[in-house]
Amino acid sequence: MEPSEFKLNQKGIKSVLPALEAEIMEYMWKIKEGTAGEVYEYLKQKHPEIRRSTVSILMNRLCEKGLLTRRMDRGRGGIKYIYTVTTTREEFERKIVEKIIDSLIANFREATYAYLAKKIKK
Repeated sequence: MEPSEFKLNQKGIKSVLPALEAEIMEYMWKIKEGTAGEVYEYLKQKHPEIRRSTVSILMNRLCEKGLLTRRMDRGRGGIKYIYTVTTTREEFERKIVEKIIDSLIANFREATYAYLAKKIKK
């Protein structure tokens, strides 16, 4: 996953993902595998206005970003998609930190090294 922007005013993964995608990922890291319907039921407790189709669209975007995978399952109710996390939260955070630090070094090499050296000395 390549963060396209870093929102300094947000905390945690909301600094690199849109808010609802971040909430979906938080829940998916807890359950590891689930359907869009299950995630919808969870989210509508906090967001009663949310639509089932919105959750499906966001989960598909998370698949495109490589954070979830999707497989089709046929059952009594017809076809449903099962989503699975592709990485742990810790691995995701490590990759984001690496990409941000690499970008800072590429764009602001001296200032980044000076700042990190100052932080390490403390």
